[in-house]
Amino acid sequence: MIQQAQQILKQYFGYDSFRSGQQQVIENVLNGHDTLCVMPTGGGKSLCYQVPALCMEGTTVVISPLISLMKDQVDLLHSNGIQAAYINSSLTYSQINETMEQVRAGFVKLLYIAPERLENELFRRELAQLNVPLIAIDEAHCISQWGHDFRPSYRTIASLVSLWAKKPTVIALTATATPTVSHDICSLLHISEQDSFITGFSRENLSFKVLIGENREQYIKKYVRNNANEVGIIYAATRKSVEAVYELLLKSGVRVAKYHGGMGEGERTQEQNRFLQDEVQVMVATNAFGMGINKTNVRFVIHYQMPRNMESYYQEAGRAGRDGLPSECILLYSSSDEQTQRFLIDQAQDRSRIPLELEKLQSMVDYCHTENCLQSYIVQYFGESRISSCQQCSNCIDERPKMDVTEDAQKVLSCVVRMGQKFGKTITAQVLAGSRNKKIEGFKHLSTFGILKSMNAKEISSFIEFLISEKVLLVQPGQFPTIYISDEGKAVLLGKRKVLRRTKPTVTTVKQDNPLFEHLRAVRKSLAEKEGVPPFVVFSDKTLKDMCDKKPTDEELFLEVSGVGQNKLERYGSVFLAAIKDFTLR
Repeated sequence: MIQQAQQILKQYFGYDSFRSGQQQVIENVLNGHDTLCVMPTGGGKSLCYQVPALCMEGTTVVISPLISLMKDQVDLLHSNGIQAAYINSSLTYSQINETMEQVRAGFVKLLYIAPERLENELFRRELAQLNVPLIAIDEAHCISQWGHDFRPSYRTIASLVSLWAKKPTVIALTATATPTVSHDICSLLHISEQDSFITGFSRENLSFKVLIGENREQYIKKYVRNNANEVGIIYAATRKSVEAVYELLLKSGVRVAKYHGGMGEGERTQEQNRFLQDEVQVMVATNAFGMGINKTNVRFVIHYQMPRNMESYYQEAGRAGRDGLPSECILLYSSSDEQTQRFLIDQAQDRSRIPLELEKLQSMVDYCHTENCLQSYIVQYFGESRISSCQQCSNCIDERPKMDVTEDAQKVLSCVVRMGQKFGKTITAQVLAGSRNKKIEGFKHLSTFGILKSMNAKEISSFIEFLISEKVLLVQPGQFPTIYISDEGKAVLLGKRKVLRRTKPTVTTVKQDNPLFEHLRAVRKSLAEKEGVPPFVVFSDKTLKDMCDKKPTDEELFLEVSGVGQNKLERYGSVFLAAIKDFTLR
């Protein structure tokens, strides 16, 4: 059956071979084993259920959490000549009935539904009448109470398989699962350990950067100007920040859209479509935007503020470079970000989740302050072995020399000990700076009071964060987190371990000028506008770049371009072949 899967891959999707991990997952599913697939954003998870669906008789049911995700996936499948449909709240009652008639008649190979629809008993009975060989659960981390985006409606999925006399195969897919979440998914869906496939969290085409203390507005204006031909997303933590960045770029003449929960549904949809159709260069949004948006040509993702947890960050940053081309993920950190996120966490309706969320937040703060490889930090967080160096993140390529800051570290540690290891970093920093704040008058008798007065409290607080990221200090989480000394910290105090710290990054450019690529991009946009679909549905940037490299002159050579299948050859081949020929004759 894997040979049939490879034929389908080429015929419908235009790829000669599977990516790392895809073939093993597909083979496991085709052999009838319930499967967990943990694969990073942009790694090709969708093919892991779409290809088996085309190999099997009947209709595959795909459980997906967002309307925009369903629409994107169905549009892409249609463009590849595959019959797919979705049922969600955007459809009328008559449209849903019409779709179900198509499904019952056997015309639909993949049916996308929201998990909430499974709570409808009438709909469950309708599903039970269908031939369903495979159930795909997308964004499967939503099923776990330990996941960052837990959704109670996902809990109903486990009982779904009992609807059929012959149990369908189940595949659960996610990009952001820690070992605890993976174990929880497997336990709830009865997936065995040998049927779990984790293909690796490292994204070699992404370069990660953390910039501390930048003037955020100036940086964003300059960065977007330097990358005027490239598409990007800027994430902000609050609606107010989204509006401010949006206005900033709009006044600078940037083609920009915005997206947040305070906007009406119609306005959000309109702005999202402008971004998908390449009518704007930049989308400024809260984390409400992007889940399941399959726009492949995003060259940069900038976080205007630090997100709440590593799962959210990696999912959002991973929306850059889905086509495998070099892209940047930049986080602009300020010490006020932590307070913003603590406030947002404290608004949670489920109070029992607050301690877990605060723990996750601390891991995110540590990421912002580590001087080790950023990609290595990420993969370790998700339970993988540490990589030595990615050689492209802001820490790996930072050539600033490291200074010995052991003495200053010892002063901080000594102060923490003298304060009884039961206060937070802010109070500790003020004591070390010799602040006149009345709240710390009770610490003036300490020998460490004002011992670091050459630095201000903000700088000392940043230094304490660095020591936390180095595991010299540890954090006791809670509503009012306190800091205490680790075993590593004791070694520093005793002079058995040194602490080294680096002693202003420049704005980079990710654009790669190629006149033929820009010409083909214009052709793609024109075709997309005529068909009423986003440009990436026609062809991805990666496919256009492969056309530029190969410059095919006939249909046979055009089929050799990555991402060109038979259906797309028939639909677009003549137009692009003519465009390439016209350009080369200039």
